[in-house]
Amino acid sequence: MTINVGVIGLGNMGSSHLDRLANRISGVRLNGICDLKKELTDKYSKMYDVKVYDNAMDLIDSPDIDAVVVVTLEGNQEEQHRTHVPFVLEAIKQKKYVFCEKPIADTADDAMRVIDAEVKLGKRYTQIGFMRRFDPSYIELKREIDSGRYGEPLLVHATHRNETVDETYDTPMAIADTAVHETDILHWLLNDDYEFGSTFLPKKQTRYTHKNLHDPQVITIDTKSGVHVDLEVFVNNQMGYDINCEVVCEKGVLRLETPHYTSVKTNLHQEEYIPEEYTERFKTAYDTEMQEWANGINEDRAVGPSAWDGLISMTTVDALHKSRNEGGIKEAITLPIDRPELYSED
Repeated sequence: MTINVGVIGLGNMGSSHLDRLANRISGVRLNGICDLKKELTDKYSKMYDVKVYDNAMDLIDSPDIDAVVVVTLEGNQEEQHRTHVPFVLEAIKQKKYVFCEKPIADTADDAMRVIDAEVKLGKRYTQIGFMRRFDPSYIELKREIDSGRYGEPLLVHATHRNETVDETYDTPMAIADTAVHETDILHWLLNDDYEFGSTFLPKKQTRYTHKNLHDPQVITIDTKSGVHVDLEVFVNNQMGYDINCEVVCEKGVLRLETPHYTSVKTNLHQEEYIPEEYTERFKTAYDTEMQEWANGINEDRAVGPSAWDGLISMTTVDALHKSRNEGGIKEAITLPIDRPELYSED
């Protein structure tokens, strides 16, 4: 079976998914695109010989589209995330599988709307684009944690660093668009629900930031079993896309390594390559998550991170925003409902 896929949103991530679907994912056919920017639809319709839909709802409703990819558009970030939910809900209504880039919504309340729609139908249709779960280095790290050979995890030290961001990136985006990845992957790695979170804004900032962005920021999360997480978010580090995760266990320390193929030793020092940006660092993960999505559809089931995982992430994000706005005090991370049976195997 070949799945006819439509893509909504053709910005940086959307165009990356177009290339992926057209050239590297088996079992799918790129069969429709939609974007508010005509210059993008003109460009990619010619590049991939694909139909352009005037609006997203027409694309989702089309009998020529079997499954939908929802990707944020360029522009105001808060408004972008709000566009996810109507498109995802329409896809669920049409009983079409949907891949939604993270975050699922702008708030936990909006994420609940997706969960309510799936629970009502009694079936999962949504996969959220938390690609790190498909990254070989994170998979290996989880395997070592789950083995139990090193005892229980006690502490996690993590960093999420970008080389630079432009002036459209503001203080809240350090959580909503950047740390949102850690809110998911650390929950998955530890298999442990969160209890408290906080966001601290250090007094001293980098000279490379701008007036609407406090950079860096420090986040802490405490899990219900007592694991303490500290996360540095530093998005103008001037050196590269530097993702790190160190898990301190009772009998050992497990450390994530950035994939690289060569290192250089010269002039009394050693150099290792740092990726420039996220599509380079997580290329394999992006390809794998999309292939798994396609494979799942062919088996008539949703796989990977679910709407429930999206709710966990957004509940955490909401608490971290509140902590930042209230001077860094510790905030409770409380899910609005118990996990529905539909998501019991996630």
